[in-house]
Amino acid sequence: MSLPQYEVFALRYGHLERTRNENFIQHDPHDGPMPMDYFVWIIRDGKRTILVDTGYGAQEAAKRKRQLLRCPIDALAAIGIKGEALTDVVLTHLHYDHAGNLGKVPRATFHVQDAEMAFVTGRYMRHAILRHGYAVDDVVTLVRGLYDRRVTFHEGDDEMAPGVQLLHIGGHTRGLQAVRVHTKRGWVVLASDATHYFDNMNLGKPFPIVFNVGDMMEGFGKLQRAADSAEHIVPGHDPLVLKRYPMALAEIDLVKLHEMPR
Repeated sequence: MSLPQYEVFALRYGHLERTRNENFIQHDPHDGPMPMDYFVWIIRDGKRTILVDTGYGAQEAAKRKRQLLRCPIDALAAIGIKGEALTDVVLTHLHYDHAGNLGKVPRATFHVQDAEMAFVTGRYMRHAILRHGYAVDDVVTLVRGLYDRRVTFHEGDDEMAPGVQLLHIGGHTRGLQAVRVHTKRGWVVLASDATHYFDNMNLGKPFPIVFNVGDMMEGFGKLQRAADSAEHIVPGHDPLVLKRYPMALAEIDLVKLHEMPR
């Protein structure tokens, strides 16, 4: 049986001005502007629609001084997707910018790594440096979803659907997962925060928010093995994604990842 060929989109919903030295563990001698974009991702064919991550909302944007360009869930209406109709949402990890707005997808089942839920509800959250990236209200909402039988756990690499695979990476957080998707151009890997920028992976210089540096470094290789080429790996926060991939709908900063980059 042949695999489905999915359309895959990246939707930019937020922005933050940063410098290169803020984006690498090691000092970068060529410091200068290196802003961060915030994305959610959409996977769909004629039968199935999967949302990857849910972004942050206005409250977290104000609290953390991030620019909110649009609500990522409400913006999906522009391509005919209603948040209240979604049935499957992959949460690559539970940081505030990936797991907010959960109330806007009331019918969805959330796909999470066992290790991530254990991480955010366990002993490591006693430490401010490790819990800083999480919003406790988002975690509590997900726990309530668990009690409503709306959470599916994955332990390590797993097939979520034909042509959609979850890859446990770790590194950035204990339970970070990437998503491998079969498209007309081959296997595309949505790296999420396994590599924030193209340069984190290409230069072998990890992003400074990290739980396990060794797992993050090993994760770069896992991304490369899972994708059909380097041009099939999509980082989680790089503004170059909008510049390299063909535009699908400019009004919501939506680009087509199932098409070859420029």
